[in-house]
Amino acid sequence: MSRVINFSAGPAALPLEVLEQAKAEMPDWQGSGMSVMEVSHRSKAFIAVAEQAEADLRDLLGISDDYAVMFLQGGATQQFALMPMNLAQPGDSVDYLVTGSWSKKAAKEAAVVRTLNVVADGADSSYTDVPAFDTWRLDANAAYFHYTPNETIGGVEIHEPPQVGAVPIVADMSSTILSRPIDVDRFGAIYAGAQKNIGPAGLTIVIMRRDLLERVPDDVPNILRYKSHADGGSMLNTPPTFAWYLAGLVFQWLKGQGGIAAIAAQNQAKADLLYNAIDASGFYANPVAKPYRSWMNVPFTLAKPDLDGAFLTQAEAAGLMNLKGHRSVGGMRASIYNAMPIGGVQTLVDFMAEFERTNA
Repeated sequence: MSRVINFSAGPAALPLEVLEQAKAEMPDWQGSGMSVMEVSHRSKAFIAVAEQAEADLRDLLGISDDYAVMFLQGGATQQFALMPMNLAQPGDSVDYLVTGSWSKKAAKEAAVVRTLNVVADGADSSYTDVPAFDTWRLDANAAYFHYTPNETIGGVEIHEPPQVGAVPIVADMSSTILSRPIDVDRFGAIYAGAQKNIGPAGLTIVIMRRDLLERVPDDVPNILRYKSHADGGSMLNTPPTFAWYLAGLVFQWLKGQGGIAAIAAQNQAKADLLYNAIDASGFYANPVAKPYRSWMNVPFTLAKPDLDGAFLTQAEAAGLMNLKGHRSVGGMRASIYNAMPIGGVQTLVDFMAEFERTNA
């Protein structure tokens, strides 16, 4: 078997051990004579999988019973609309901090259904920095404050939840969840697409303080109500069973790595290794303000942009895949989520040094 080193931003690499387990269980899961994809989501066997996955996630993140945990479909993008629909009444204002492409899209969706207040927008820095807190225009009466802790495309990360008073904080943690410990109690709601640190695409995790479930306006259809999904055990409709099962395997893998504190130390070491190599070079550069550099998504540019094609071609020949930056920003991007071993980052750093030596 030949495995490449996959730096994709999402769908991203999964732990090899998880893939091997899923492979072994695929045709005959738990002696059922069926794959897990063929088992009823209402069966005792699958409900046990679902309950174990939730228990493991709660354990990993320290999620108390004050919060509902939902395993849903629709991706994080669907939550862009569902959050304002569920957490704000018609006429309410919602606060949004815009620090990149994904928070900008979230704000645009919120504006369709509720009154949008953009607290601050990092466009002036081309989304390479976060506007200074003293310039933010917070609304103390907002239904909630929304931000994106990690912008996958631009590589901007806010490492601590902002101080916004009593207004509930809603966070799109698609690219940062499970990468380090978080204090869930500081948030009103957290949501995350699975395809980076949780599992395969098709699943979305929503963690919501239970009192906020009661906010939903009367005119929101039942299928779009978080409360209905929470009350139904995330089985209001047929859930993405295979993705849920795989997520459960990833949670068990994380616990086997020593939990979130241990994986955080690995993630910081990987990020430091790559950023130090970039900063020590006169050939590569990272555009993001240092206090807001992402642990998960590291964009970088070459001093000679005309060499971008050669860099990517030679990287792929060396087994280093999916390093091309997003089309909106160009350059390169290495996404180094939990499943990326530090050896993979070292291989990239060694390749970058050799490419610089032969092309500078």
